Amino acid sequence: PAPSPGAQAPAAAAAAAESPPSAGSYAVVVSAKTNGEKAWRVVVDALRFKYGGAVITWQASVRESQEPLAALAPNYTCFVAQPEECGREFVVAVHRLTRRLDADPYTDTLWGILTGYSADDALRIARQAEPLALRKVLAGTTGAFLQAFREGVRFDEGKAGVMLLKTPDGRVSDKGCPPDSTQTIVDYLNKERPDCLITSGHATQRDWQIGYSFKAGQLRCRDGALFGLDAHGRRFDIFSPNPKVFLPVGNCLIGDVSGRDCMVAALIHSAGVVQMFGYTVPTWYGKGGWGVQEVFLGQPGRFTLAEAFFLNTQVLLHEIETRYPRSARADFEQYNLEQNRRLLDELAARHGLVDPGTGKPDRDELGLLWDRDTVAFYGDPAWAARPAPGRPAWDQALASEGGTHTFTITPREGRAWPEKPVMALLPQRVTNVRVVKGGDLGPVVADNFILVPMKGEMKPGEKTVIVVEAGRATQAEREKP
Repeated sequence: PAPSPGAQAPAAAAAAAESPPSAGSYAVVVSAKTNGEKAWRVVVDALRFKYGGAVITWQASVRESQEPLAALAPNYTCFVAQPEECGREFVVAVHRLTRRLDADPYTDTLWGILTGYSADDALRIARQAEPLALRKVLAGTTGAFLQAFREGVRFDEGKAGVMLLKTPDGRVSDKGCPPDSTQTIVDYLNKERPDCLITSGHATQRDWQIGYSFKAGQLRCRDGALFGLDAHGRRFDIFSPNPKVFLPVGNCLIGDVSGRDCMVAALIHSAGVVQMFGYTVPTWYGKGGWGVQEVFLGQPGRFTLAEAFFLNTQVLLHEIETRYPRSARADFEQYNLEQNRRLLDELAARHGLVDPGTGKPDRDELGLLWDRDTVAFYGDPAWAARPAPGRPAWDQALASEGGTHTFTITPREGRAWPEKPVMALLPQRVTNVRVVKGGDLGPVVADNFILVPMKGEMKPGEKTVIVVEAGRATQAEREKP
């Protein structure tokens, strides 16, 4: 699909990310079956050892974890699952249950799904302790943020033979490449060992198709191995074991763990991927994928990848709540658009999303609901990966003293505010929130984040201040669903 159309200050955020969550603020959710298998139990124990978290088990459905998670109210939740357990329906269920741990409509815990081709893959990720500073990128897309990285390469999915190379001195040049860049991409993966991958274009659960509008090869998977296969059928094996993150911002289906033999498992097993997100469905709207890149790389260094995924989800939820409150509680029953091309019309009719005047569904309303529950995040959600701090269009700082939280936003540039709200994660879970300054801006203060929908033109140096008074949330104080 074609691309769709931005906390703490960076230094403070980086310092916070290097400190593990405090004991009791991390939960591991795992099926009784998986927890009963020795190799996978070691994965669960590794997370418990790293974070001091609680373990919640379920029998028939991950939905059973909702009530104990609501009682625990962890900052982070890791769903440990074998590939056979964590397909599309699992991802949808995780999105929904993590929104329903209290009475507000927003996600109540930063979450990730920890899986792998084998338990050893998941264990490697669970034991990953050092934060990852992202310096080198390999992108196969249009408009990737090369400027957020020290060096890297971008292949254009829409135009054959284009290869932009950024060197450590900051220069970007078009070096060109063969029209079918499969071997060039594999060579870069194997020899240059990038720590961030970004892709878009056509994909399935078992491949990424390098050319979007021209014929080229693919990256494919088989038996846990990731390899390139060019348009002439030549195979190029991939061995790139260094830790890295993967942002398939515009790829259909690539985040769907449809079984052990899938791209997610192969990327983890043979390409060193430690964290990634991805659509479990065909993507046509785009905000659930491209939106994460915008938060993560449009404000480089401000958020970890896990935080960017979490905050972008809250942006989608906020837009649904404010623009389409009538459909905010709608839950789609099916997502198999690849099998039923009439599914979107059927869902719109079933849930009353059709405009009486035009007889057609509102694209934004349908798209937001489509993306809301279908993008998966894989990896340990408390592990930190981020590029070096950049120079975003605005500074922001969150100061907390006692029960008072002061969020200050200061533009650097004179331009329009982006459509995305300005966001920050709160340093502690809060309750009984009262906005005492800046309420006219319509801020949303949930139990673990603040979101401010800034509008109009930025005025460099002009401060916007939001002051919030709130209590520190305890189990007794939390509202029950």
